[in-house]
Amino acid sequence: MSIPRETVEQILQAAHIEEVVGEFVTLKKKGSNLWGNCPFHNEKTPSFSVNPARNIFKCFGCGKAGDSAKFLMEHEHYTYPEALRYLAKKYNIKIEEKEQTPEELMLQSVREKMFNINEFADKYFVDTLWNTDEGKTIGLQYFRERGYLNPIIEKFHLGYSPAKWDAFTAYAKQNGYSDELLEQIGFSIKGQKGLYDRYHGRVMFPIHNLTGRVIGFGGRILQNDPEKKLAKYQNSPESEIYDKKQTLYGIYFAKNAIAKNDECILVEGYFDVLRMHQIGIENVVASSGTSLTMEQIRLVKRYTKNITMLYDGDSAGIHAALRGTDMILGEGMNVRIVVLPPEHDPDTFGKEFSAEYVSNYLKDNAKDFIRFKTELLMKDAENDPIKRGQVVRDIVETISIVPDSIFRITYVKECSRLLDMPEQTLTNELNKILRAKFKKSLGVEGEAVPETETSTQSPKQEETLEDQLPAGYYQERELVKLLLMYGREMIIDEREDENGQKIYEQVAVAQFIVDDLKNDGCLFFDKVNRKIFDFFDQALDEGRIPDDQYFVSNEDEAIAQLAADLLSSPYRLDQWEKYGIFVRSEENNLRDTVLSSLYRYKDLIIADRRKAVEEELKATDDTDDQLILLKRKKDLDDIRKRINKELGIVIAK
Repeated sequence: MSIPRETVEQILQAAHIEEVVGEFVTLKKKGSNLWGNCPFHNEKTPSFSVNPARNIFKCFGCGKAGDSAKFLMEHEHYTYPEALRYLAKKYNIKIEEKEQTPEELMLQSVREKMFNINEFADKYFVDTLWNTDEGKTIGLQYFRERGYLNPIIEKFHLGYSPAKWDAFTAYAKQNGYSDELLEQIGFSIKGQKGLYDRYHGRVMFPIHNLTGRVIGFGGRILQNDPEKKLAKYQNSPESEIYDKKQTLYGIYFAKNAIAKNDECILVEGYFDVLRMHQIGIENVVASSGTSLTMEQIRLVKRYTKNITMLYDGDSAGIHAALRGTDMILGEGMNVRIVVLPPEHDPDTFGKEFSAEYVSNYLKDNAKDFIRFKTELLMKDAENDPIKRGQVVRDIVETISIVPDSIFRITYVKECSRLLDMPEQTLTNELNKILRAKFKKSLGVEGEAVPETETSTQSPKQEETLEDQLPAGYYQERELVKLLLMYGREMIIDEREDENGQKIYEQVAVAQFIVDDLKNDGCLFFDKVNRKIFDFFDQALDEGRIPDDQYFVSNEDEAIAQLAADLLSSPYRLDQWEKYGIFVRSEENNLRDTVLSSLYRYKDLIIADRRKAVEEELKATDDTDDQLILLKRKKDLDDIRKRINKELGIVIAK
């Protein structure tokens, strides 16, 4: 179902790029733009820029750029309509759409269908929990017995799936959802008697993505029958919208608190997250019982570089903490570990003690990975020198993972103190490991890029690829940039009337460039540049000038990408005027900039045409043709002299 163009424009105008991106990326203001680490590729130095004035983002590392809708499409893998609906909801813009029929549901994309049925199921499970006798006496009572209050149950949309074997499946099918979709998303399983509910008789935990959309579910069984050997927890299978290794339970509810506190507390399960939130500690997420993955770590890194791992005090919890530290350190993040008393997990600990006590416990018992690992491993080594040597080697291996050399030095000093071992000995061992890793990396690169593949293309061939670009390609781009950035700005057009008198009048930059190029027949050759030129030409005929957002949000992907690229700049002139340094900018000298760009472009076009005429002259023996070509060459020379004269005047200014 399409969204009216006027509604699309209203949505995109209302959406503030810094607010939309700020939901997912930690941004810091530098000059007129905001900067942060790119969420689309792994980087240590921020190259991701957000320009509030132009309402666009641009990464100068990987090249991704666009408006708010484009960001959501790239980041959340939304379709264009999905991105618009998200923005409309965020900015309270009503989209006039009729209720979808079962036939229309079938026409939706797979992803849209999956999001749709997850939202449908979320409402069903919540409604069942609160408004049915079975839900209230079994599901709701279970949560309350565990000490959870209504605000937390409502906040996380906790629900209940009835014990009847096909309750949800039958209800979903009545509402137009197909057997195929129910199996595909994982709500239903096919048995001998037909489809039955995956989650029947369980309390439900919806899993949200960063934007708050439900991407999966976890269900906990309440009546455990040893003979049936049912799993305590049943989770959604992976799908088009749910990838367990890229998901953290509670991230939607915790992301703002993580950024505010500059710390993420990592726990294992659903109830651990719920308990911490209930006592007021909200910067908490869970890996949902799976081993910590690199994708989950990078998800946290968007909001903070500091992770505190809060695990059970038993052996399994301690070793789970150890497994994750190396990956976190490898991402250049800081990791601390808090181990609870053996009889507790975060859920029971938060239930038994006050919020103040829990907060103080976390502060007082958090250990950096060196202290934690050293104390833990040295207990096992005791007085065995061989085991002690292995422990030292293990700890130095972990230090070698840290990408920052200054932090590595700091950790070596701390390790030397804890192990009562000379610092130089540890440094030597560290350098040995680093050299081995470096040699290994060189070996891998040598195999990946064979000499035969890198030496086959000559410089001459590379020049040939460059020569394939049309004459004036880069000058075209410069003129397109001026159209996008300053098309509506006014400049003074200086010309002569029939009597040779100079006339001065104000004219829009877009009108000046389009008219000048059309008068001399110097139209763009590049397809995308020409499309943008034609948009301006048509709009001017209609008495209007499109703004930059029209192109950044254009349905043509190539136009939108080029517009975002040209409207972004990696350079910042931060408060130079404050120090008495005044930079001559395009805005301050717009008329000369436009004239210079036009003249340079036309000069290249005329030179290219002159070259073509000379080649025709060489190829023909016909006298008449030669005379015509010589006349054309002279005309082109006269035009070029005039252009160069004008160009010289502009540059002299």
